[in-house]
Amino acid sequence: MGSLSAPGLWALLVSALAMTAIVGGRYLATSGLFALITRRARPGLYAGMDRQIRREIFWSLLSAGIYGVPAGIVAWGWQAHGWTRIYTDFSAYPVWWMPLSVFLFLFAHDTWFYWTHRWMHRPRVFRIAHAVHHASRPPTAWAAMSFHPVEAVTGAVVIPALVFLIPIHVAMLGLVLTIMTVMGITNHMGWEIFPQALVRSRLGHWLITASHHHRHHEQYRCNYGLYFRFWDHLCGTDRGISTP
Repeated sequence: MGSLSAPGLWALLVSALAMTAIVGGRYLATSGLFALITRRARPGLYAGMDRQIRREIFWSLLSAGIYGVPAGIVAWGWQAHGWTRIYTDFSAYPVWWMPLSVFLFLFAHDTWFYWTHRWMHRPRVFRIAHAVHHASRPPTAWAAMSFHPVEAVTGAVVIPALVFLIPIHVAMLGLVLTIMTVMGITNHMGWEIFPQALVRSRLGHWLITASHHHRHHEQYRCNYGLYFRFWDHLCGTDRGISTP
């Protein structure tokens, strides 16, 4: 990064703090929204879980700070120095590249998540890094970012790293972050929000929803993916869907 002037350091700090606030605010708003939807659609599902939910919120807001720092550094580097491959001109790449870039980001993120997730299920690593997340039994809409700091670090570096490697329009990056947020929450809500026609379809055979991820929280050593079931199918760790 080289030496930074005092204004440069201040701008970097402000960017990191701003992104931390954005990540934390996004978490509270989106998890709160889906918790409200749960209250309306499944009354009483979270009854008696106030203590667990408070714990999930605590760990999630701590994770927001860990996610916010690399995001803030990337935002600062992009705006101040043009370090990343984020672009704003729609004509910079062919139109077909925009959806492809979204898929590449999601697939790369899913690949990283699958293998780090399997690693965190090794007994010693699990006790240190992943037990916090699995303390949510069953998970709620507030559990999507309920991570130990070690686990949060493994998740926080992925998208910031990818923007240095894969060109992506800023709007498509926003779409990636939206998908990441919605999938992270809906997979942990404790019930299936998507229609069974999708979940049990040929497409659903390759996508992860709450029905798939809930089985991971039940059996631990299966269904490790984040968005897609590709690696679970390929590696023989897919155990089908549950009925949350």
